[in-house]
Order: sequence, then structure tokens, then C-alpha cells
Amino acid sequence: MAVEEFLKQCQQSGDAAYAAFRSLLERLEDPKSRSDARVFLSDLFSRVGSSDDCFHKYHFRIQDIHLNQYEGYRGRKKLTMLVIPSIFIPEDWSFTFYEGLNRHPDSIFMDKTVAELGCGNGWITIAIAEKWLPEKVYGLDINPRAVKVSWINLYMNAFDEKGQPIYDEEKKTLLDRVEFHESDLLAYCREHDIQLERIVGCIPQILNPNPEAMSKMITENASEEFLYSLSNYCALQGFVEDQFGLGLIARAVEEGIAVIKPAGIMIFNMGGRPGQGVCKRLFERRGFRVTRLWQTKVLQAGDTDISALVEIEKNSPHRFEFFMGLSGDQPICARTAWAYGKAGGRISHALSVYSCHLRQPNQVKVIFEFLNSGFQEISSSLDLSFEDDLVADEKIPFLAFLASSLKENSYFPYEPPAGCKRFRDLVASFMKTYHHIPLTSDNVVVFPSRTVAIENALRLFSPRLAIVDEHLTQNLPRQWLTSLAVETAETGLSENVLTVIEAPCQSDLMIELIKKLKPQVVVTGIAHFETVTSSAFVQLLDATGEIGSRLFLDISDHFELSSLPGTSGVLKYLSGTPLPSHAAILCGLVKNQVYSDLEVAFVISEEEAILKALSKTVEVLEGNTSLISQYYYGCIFHELLAFQLTDRRPHPERSEKSKSVEVIGFSTSAISVLNNAELSISDNGNSLVHMDVDQWFLPTPSLVKAAIFESFARQNMAESEIDVTPIIKQFVKSNYGFPTDSSTEFIYSDCLQALFSKVVLCCVHEGGTMCFPAGSNGNYVSAAKFLKANIVNIPTNSEEGFKLTEEILNKVLETVKRPWVYISGPTINPTGLLYSNKEMENILTACARVGARVVIDTSFSGLEFDFEGWGGWNLEGCLSELYSSDKSSFCVSLLGGLSLKLLSGALKFSFLALNQPLLIDAFHGFPGLSKPHSTDKYAIKKLLALREQKGGMLDVVTEQIRNLEIRAKRLKEALEKCGWDVLRPCAGVSMVAKPSFLNKAVKLCPSLKDTDSGERGATYEVMLNDATIREAIAKTTGLCINSGSWTGIPGYCRFTIALEDSEFEQALACLVKFKSIVDN
Repeated sequence: MAVEEFLKQCQQSGDAAYAAFRSLLERLEDPKSRSDARVFLSDLFSRVGSSDDCFHKYHFRIQDIHLNQYEGYRGRKKLTMLVIPSIFIPEDWSFTFYEGLNRHPDSIFMDKTVAELGCGNGWITIAIAEKWLPEKVYGLDINPRAVKVSWINLYMNAFDEKGQPIYDEEKKTLLDRVEFHESDLLAYCREHDIQLERIVGCIPQILNPNPEAMSKMITENASEEFLYSLSNYCALQGFVEDQFGLGLIARAVEEGIAVIKPAGIMIFNMGGRPGQGVCKRLFERRGFRVTRLWQTKVLQAGDTDISALVEIEKNSPHRFEFFMGLSGDQPICARTAWAYGKAGGRISHALSVYSCHLRQPNQVKVIFEFLNSGFQEISSSLDLSFEDDLVADEKIPFLAFLASSLKENSYFPYEPPAGCKRFRDLVASFMKTYHHIPLTSDNVVVFPSRTVAIENALRLFSPRLAIVDEHLTQNLPRQWLTSLAVETAETGLSENVLTVIEAPCQSDLMIELIKKLKPQVVVTGIAHFETVTSSAFVQLLDATGEIGSRLFLDISDHFELSSLPGTSGVLKYLSGTPLPSHAAILCGLVKNQVYSDLEVAFVISEEEAILKALSKTVEVLEGNTSLISQYYYGCIFHELLAFQLTDRRPHPERSEKSKSVEVIGFSTSAISVLNNAELSISDNGNSLVHMDVDQWFLPTPSLVKAAIFESFARQNMAESEIDVTPIIKQFVKSNYGFPTDSSTEFIYSDCLQALFSKVVLCCVHEGGTMCFPAGSNGNYVSAAKFLKANIVNIPTNSEEGFKLTEEILNKVLETVKRPWVYISGPTINPTGLLYSNKEMENILTACARVGARVVIDTSFSGLEFDFEGWGGWNLEGCLSELYSSDKSSFCVSLLGGLSLKLLSGALKFSFLALNQPLLIDAFHGFPGLSKPHSTDKYAIKKLLALREQKGGMLDVVTEQIRNLEIRAKRLKEALEKCGWDVLRPCAGVSMVAKPSFLNKAVKLCPSLKDTDSGERGATYEVMLNDATIREAIAKTTGLCINSGSWTGIPGYCRFTIALEDSEFEQALACLVKFKSIVDN
């Protein structure tokens, strides 16, 4: 086609001009006609030049962009570029951006894989390839016409005016280095799995004043006005930065994180209209370090409508920054700028070029992979901006680990009460690697906090006299610290009297007290000036060993989570000498950089009996230490261990046994409980199925995962965001009609068992008697026994479904002094039956008659599936009437746990509502309670607000309740086929059943793994009863259940059903297997 004929076609319209150039591109793409087509472009340029007249008359312009004006110029002086009306026309905005790119050293792009977002007519993409010789540059634009024009410009600059290829110093042409593709931001790179080393972008940062326009389909045939608007405006992207017009850049950055290599760099042109702080924060909160390469002022494009920014200012306190002309130095807001521009004034704004790289790229990528897997709505809460690198080095790896765990695991696995196996392994490895102490995970027991560890240890031994470092007594029971029974240490009064003497931690003073007072237990730290050598520690070991005293040495203040930990005389001593049997090391992990109120503690011992007893004690009195808290500190240990080179020398093993010392043994109550209670079964390498724990192992809902992650991702949470009391008050009122007023006190813990243990201590303090119905939570009964409470078992019968009745209570309570009645309801654990509102009113009336204290445990409620005619609870009227009776000692306390209600095994949160001032005061006498972390409170508050919302948690809970109903039905059928008499449950996660083969002698053969030799053990005979059935089933099948000893109902075993799918199927198979063993 002749030039004149081509121009005639272009003259018709912009669309006609585009069609003509598209035909020309087809000729450029064909190697046979490429040279002629390039010559034709030269002739065309010679004919029309680059004037504005050409643009208006022929709807295109070919112009030269001179490169020799930019810093670091080398190579060709100019690029020749085509522009058409429907694409972005090079102007100050893009020239400034290219100037910023030039501020980088030459190595920044050389041999790299680069993408330019919003490439327009492709001039910056081509200029990058021309100057820096990258491996490949991808020019990406959502405007299909821009991509076609960019290809034309690529051919125009890859060949000279005579149609001959232009080679660079590496004998390559621009065609070897550059590609252009239609792409919504980085979609092309994602879809083709292209990993980038550099991402540059000069993309729109103003919301379209006509939002509907942005919803149109983007096609080549769209109007010129619409296609051109794509280079000026962006649509809402669903990011918090939308409010500043930066949503598109925010999306580009997050997409970039997925495809950029770890050492990659992103460079963006940022209009300063929202303010420099806002622009920088966009990158910093996503984990980037930001450098401003270049800043200038540019005139606001006359064809860009800023009314959308005026609207944002009207609805928010934020003010955008504009200037009057290029010389103005006082910022004006968008509204003033809009008015000034309308009146004919020229407005300008700052323009900066930012270079950004991820501070911890691999971990940040993991975090964003999680967010992009269905959790995008919480990305606005993410804040990875840190003034202190030490904080970043802790928080980012943990968030990455948490994100990975939440993404890859549908539920949180069972962990033994002694602590998460991985965490204990990491503690032992850290001690071995950094301090050369040969420990294993079996030498470590985990506690929720240092205070809890100390109190649990003292309760385990129940010494008449203990000496405790004055810095460690703050949260010990008030009664221990005020007792004057020091002389009983020698006269030998009842072990129920425990006296704690506070002492300074300076070793010579402590040793003097030890020698004079002869305590049975000593808990102390070491003064800072004595930590460098081991002499103070050795003297303490000798002094306590001589008088037969247990020693717990606290190293919390001197234990450094660092790759260069300071010298510790205690740890240096332990690297060469075993810990004597009477001593243990205590360490509270409190020195984290990020979450000030997040604590975990561990005890180290080399005495197996102590370790087992401590493990069982924490199980009885506390339950489980928060799993996520262990994850957090585990991450720190993991990072420190990864920092160390692998030690090729074998770690030293203990060549000598620890020195044995005759010391105080465990308390009588502890021995009885630890020997007889049904506590967790050690797996010993076996794969066990746990139907004996009240935990949620079904899939954790996405909303719960989102809340957990968001709570840790946030920074600077306001007090109102973690104040759970208002929503808990609303929760207990709407679910149970439990009345609260200004005198009601809510106490929170991350361990339900710990809250109940404190209730028992209040009962003991008052001289009360704990009354448990037959068919109660066996863990609570064990805790009460351990704490030396007076206990009465209230009989129940099968005709009533083992429920409490008013008649039974009236008979029992007549003879009980100061009764404290424990009731599980509305859902009863372990039976899974329900108390109706009327039944509960009758029970409370019976309790009120004798002035009993009542503890209603609602922890297992909220998952009712067979509730026809039940009607729920509303206790307000009944309690108001009963409180007005003469018996002032009558009160009802409400105990609750939200783990099951919120379908989460990881989110531990429990509450206790107390209404009686005397009881509140007594409770505060036992302050050593493991409190929920602020992140727990944030997540709980958010989830409780969502729980009743349709489309929110309500739908998920409803679905899981249906699942539990199906599970209960299937388990009932399986049990009945295997010869069990089942009590059909109506709610919750547990049920009870009685085997028909009780009191039958059976021959058992344990599995290979149950014998130390690895060979099948000899067959032995067992009489199946409440004392033997649990162990028999576990040893032969790997299924763990609770027996009648735990439920309190002779013969009736307890099964929990909130198991992971495959484990539930395995449990059913185990029942069949045991039936065949019994039959044979």
C-alpha cells in the first residue's frame, strides 16, 4: 500500500487508523515482508513528521524520544515511537519515571528478567532493553491496542530505516530481548510461570469518577475514550489503599510478590497526591524496604478528572497534596486544587520513583500465598513495617510459619500435654547446639508460664516449707505467702499447710536461709553478677542436696534467644555435668520482641520420674499449653538453629548418671491421682487415635483461620479491639439467659482446666465440698482430687440418662457441708444429653434451698443436633427469684470455653463469670492463672460477632453440627454391632456406651511396637473391667477412649467424635478389631 493511500485510510477515524496499523503489524511479523514494512514506516515518518496536526488529522503520530538527555546515557540517542489516541501518550509522568530508573547502577537490569506494568506504547520497555541489555523484558498492558502499537514500535526500533536489523554488543536485536503481551497487571507472568527479577510500573493512581465505566469488557473494539481512560484511571481493587487511589498499585505489588525472585526489586512511579507517608506505607506494610530514587514536581494532566479524590476527602479525614503551579510550595487539598483547576489555574503534584525490595522474601511470599488462597479480605490488616530489624526478624518468620500451617493443615493435630513434640525437640536442639547440653525432647516439659510452672511444681510436692526467690512470688497464692506456720517444717504438721518464704536471689543469702530453715523445695534465680561462672549454682546444688531439698533454678532472666547468647555459668556447668536428681532448670520465655504478653515456660530435668510427674501435673491442673504460643517460640528456636552451621562433631552424651539425692517425694494426693487418673496415653512411636480428649480435630473453618492470622498480623491493637467482656456478656445472656450486672466479674484464661482448678481452690479455701454427679468430666474430678478437695459423688441413674434430678440432689445435699455443685450443661459432658430449662430450674432450686454454690460448665454446649422440644435456656427469671431467697451463700458461677463452639482446636479461650463478692475476692487469692494473649482476645471478639451472622460462622457451625449428628449416628451403629449398649447423644462431641463383655477374661497380644525388643509380646489374659478396658483397647488397636473410671458411671466408656475423617474411620475399624479379639 502506498503512503498516501495509507494516510487516506487513517484520516477516516481513529479506529480506521488503528486497523491500518494492525495490518502493517501483520507484515512486520512476517519475516518475508518485515524489511519492506519497516521501510514503509520510515517513508511514512518522512511524509508526516511528528506534528500535532498529524495526530488530529490522521489519528496517529510518530515521534522521536531522545535518550541522551538522561543520566548515564549510552548507546543510541533516540527511539522512534508511534502513538495513537486510544493509548497513553508519553509525557512528564513517564519521562520522570525513566529518569528514576536511570538513578540505579547499570547492573540493576543487565542480564535480568524484567516486566514493565502499564507499558503504554512500549517506549520505556524498549529503552530498558536498549540501555541495559537485560535477558528479557516483558511489556504488559491491559489495553489490547497498546500492546499492538508496542509491537510496531519494537519492530521500528529493532530495524533501521532501511529495514536492516540493529545488533547490540552481544549480537542480539531488540526482538531477542523484548516481548509485549496483553495482561491485567502480572496475569501473563503468573499464567506462564515466569519468575521475574525486576518489576517496574508507571500505572494509574486516580479512581475513575465514573465507576460503571471500569466494569466494561476491555476489547480492541472498545471506544477510544474508554481505552485511553485505562491509562489515567483505575477501578476499586478491594484494598485499603483504594481510599487514596492506590488500589491498583497495591494489587500490582501483591501480584509481584508471587512472581518476583527473592533478590528481586520493584520500581514504581508514585504520584505524591496522597502524601509521601501514604505512598511509602503501601510498600512497607507488605514487607518491603523502600528507597526513594528520584523526586520532582509535575503538572497534573489536564485530561484527568480529580473529582474522585475530592469525594474521598469529603468522606474521610485524609487530605491529598497538590500545589498551585510548579513553583508553589504550600500544599493544597484536592477540593481546593479542583476548584483552582476549574478556574483555569494549573495544579501540580509531587512525583517520586520508589525502589523496593522484600526484607525477608521467602517468608513474605509464603504469607501472601496464604492470603491469596482465600484470605484476601484480611490483607488490609497485615502490617510488616518495622522500625526495628530485630522485630521484623521475629515476626515475619512466625507469620510465614503460621500462614503455612493454616494453609496446609485442615485442623490442628493432637499434641501431648507435656508440650508440642516439635517445640520440645527445638528446645533440646537449641540447648545441644548452642550450649552443648546433651538433651532430648523427653527432658523437657512445657508450661503456659513461669508462674504456672512454679505453682504446679509446689502443688506436686506440697512441701510444708518452700523458699522462693522474691522476684518469683508475685503470682503465687496469697495464702502461701501469708501463712505463719514456719515452725511446722520441723514439727511435721499436715502437708495441707504450705508456707512460702520469700528470699533474695543472691546465692550467699539464699544458702544461709536454706541451711537455717531447711525447706523441702527451693525455687530461685541467680543474681546477675553471679551468672558468668557456675560457682553460685554449684553451691546451691550442694546446699539443697545436703538437706534433701528439691531445687528449681530459674534461668529466665539470663536465657538469651540469640545467635550469640551470652555466657551462662549454669548452662556451661550442665554441658559437662549431669543435673542431679533433686534439681531442675526452669525457664520462662518472655523476651520476645513482638508480643509482650505471650509467654511459654519449660522445665528441664534429667530425672525421668520428675519429668513424668510434671507432665501429668500440667495435664491435670492446666490441660494443654497454647499451641500457637509454642509455635511462636518454636519459630524463634528454628530460625536460630537454621542460622548455625551443622556441627560435624558428634554431640557429647552423658557418660555418667546424675547424682541421686534423697529428697521430698510427691504429695499423697498427687501420687493417688497420677497413678489412678486416666491421663494421656504415651504413643511410644505408635499411631494412636484419640477418642479420649475434648478437642476439635475436624476442619478449622476459614473464618477461624482468618481471625487467628489477622490477630497476629496486626500491630498496635486498640484496647477496644481486645476488650472481650461486652461481647462475652452478650453471649452468656443470649445463649443461657445468665444475668450479669456491674458487680459481675469475668475472668479469662487460655486453659479451661486451669479455670476449673482455681474454682476448686476457692472451694477448698472456703472449706467446701465439691459435688460431682456420676457422669461428669473425669479430668475435673482428677483436678479436685489432686488439689485435696473434699469430694462427694452424686448418684445418677440410667432411666434419667444419668442426669441430675431435684429429688436426688435434695437427698444428697442435706448431709453435705458447704456444697459446691458442679453441673455440665446445657450439653452434658460426657453423655451428650441435654438439660432442659425446666430441669435446670429444678436443680438450681434444690441447690438454693441449702445455700449451695453452683458451677455451671457450658464449655461443651453450643453444638446441639437433636434438640426437638428442648427450647434452650433462659435462667434469668429463675436466678433473680432464687437470689432473693434467704440463703445468701447461694450463687451460680458460669464456666465456659469457646474452643468447641468456634470449631477450633488451636484457639483456646475460657471464661468464668462470678457474681458473688466474697467468691471474687477468694478467686483473686489464686492469681497464677495463664491469661489469654491479646491476639486470642482479638480473634475471639471477631468470631463471636460473626457467629450469629448468616453467611458467616452460623452457616459453618450449622454444617458441622450436621456432621456431628451423622458421626454420632454412625458411631452408635458401629458400637451396637460390636456389642455395646449406647446412650444416644443429642449434642456435643462425646457419647457413652457400655460393653456387653465387661467382667469377661480375654487373651490379649500387644502390637509389635508395644514391646521394647520389636518382637511380638507374649499373650496375656486380662479381666475386662473399668480398670483394664482402656489399656486393653489402646494396646491392641491403638484406640484411646475413657473408661467408667473416668465417666463416673460404672461400665460406661466415653468416646469423642470430633476427629479428622480418616481417624474417625480408623476408630470404627479399631472397634471391630477389638470385638474380634474379644470373640476369639
